[in-house]
Amino acid sequence: MATGQKLMRAIRVFEFGGPDVLKFQSDVAVPITKDHQVLIKVHACGVNPVDTYIRSGTYSRKPPLPYTPGSDVAGVIEAVGENVSAFKKGDRVFTAGTISGGYAEFAVAADDTVYTLPEKLDFKQGAALGVPYFTAYRALLHSARGKAGESVLVHGASGGVGLAACQIARAYGLKVLGTAGTEEGKNIVLRNGAHEVFNHREVNYIDKIKKSVGEKGIDIIIEMLANVNLSNDLNLLSYGGRVIIVGSRGPIEINPRDTMAKETSIIGVALYSSTKEEFRQFAAALQAGMEVGWLKPVIGSQYPLEKAAQAHENIIHSSGATGKMILLVS
Repeated sequence: MATGQKLMRAIRVFEFGGPDVLKFQSDVAVPITKDHQVLIKVHACGVNPVDTYIRSGTYSRKPPLPYTPGSDVAGVIEAVGENVSAFKKGDRVFTAGTISGGYAEFAVAADDTVYTLPEKLDFKQGAALGVPYFTAYRALLHSARGKAGESVLVHGASGGVGLAACQIARAYGLKVLGTAGTEEGKNIVLRNGAHEVFNHREVNYIDKIKKSVGEKGIDIIIEMLANVNLSNDLNLLSYGGRVIIVGSRGPIEINPRDTMAKETSIIGVALYSSTKEEFRQFAAALQAGMEVGWLKPVIGSQYPLEKAAQAHENIIHSSGATGKMILLVS
């Protein structure tokens, strides 16, 4: 990928480990586009929890070292490779799948994973679209097969995926319940599609949810922290209800009997198991949401590129996420 001439600032990882393995460098070669690829001048890059799992070496996908982390970027097309007709230099775009890594001034992506960024969204919002919105859409409408009139609990609703799930669920006609850990988080969740919100730091919040939904229970739970919540989730479900696991940070003991009487399901979701056709479908639905106006990413903490290690520390250890964490690149 190196040209020996054009250089850029980027984060490089030479060994798997803690946040301190993220090395800021200002002499990294700008990647070169191949067939059906575009070069994006990155304005902002989303930070996702999965970035930290990959960096630590504990994730199922391990990139060859050294590598630049990050998948979700928004910016402007700088150059296009051979056989690219959908984009030209200067187009505003976003992607959920860089090839060369997003924590950098320039990133290469396959042209079929790049989408036009509407004028009404800025680059920060563009960087918040990729993994959160595509994951939320896959979880809610593909994996859970959510339908208008059903109820959904977004368990951990104030982060990037959670707020995306609330906006999508509300737009598609579901009854939306959310949880957050702070007053600020609760307010943001209510402003972004939830009909009702609960504080998951309160000891009796599960009882409050049960009281709110009554005997029937909840049709769908989008679960961000399954290693803490899965056992409770199973007791909240309706007949035929399903828990969709978006995030988990360890093991948990559950009683399988809790799934039997109501014939409930536990379904895992991994965005990158999506086919190209599914990505196109998700993108079409999300583009419509941007045009109509219900899709509005909420930006949380922002860091300059050189503070990527601090961002990785905070996305895992700071409590009470509100909105999407991003790196500002240019």
